[in-house]
Amino acid sequence: MKNLNFVHNSAIITAEHSKGVSNMPQIRPITDLRNTTEISEICHQCEEPIFITKNGYGDLVVMSIEFYERQFAKLEIYSKLFEAEKNLAEGAELVDAEDVFARLKEKYAE
Repeated sequence: MKNLNFVHNSAIITAEHSKGVSNMPQIRPITDLRNTTEISEICHQCEEPIFITKNGYGDLVVMSIEFYERQFAKLEIYSKLFEAEKNLAEGAELVDAEDVFARLKEKYAE
């Protein structure tokens, strides 16, 4: 299985492909929200958001808490990586990771 990650306008979109078969997004009309149990089950089983349309146009995105937290964590990591690359490009000094961990151990180890 191959994961393709794209960062665009501070959002992460993940598309998974396996042997030529792609997961199509779940697109449902807003009337399907009446059956909350079914929508909840789909969100948890597919582990992806459900796109809700209203009058044929995109209106809402519904997802499980777990999926949201994973996506938010990825966004936070990408944001920190971007900031680190920016600092490096601006000439920030590199610090050896072993030195950082040694200092943290000295400071917080009992």
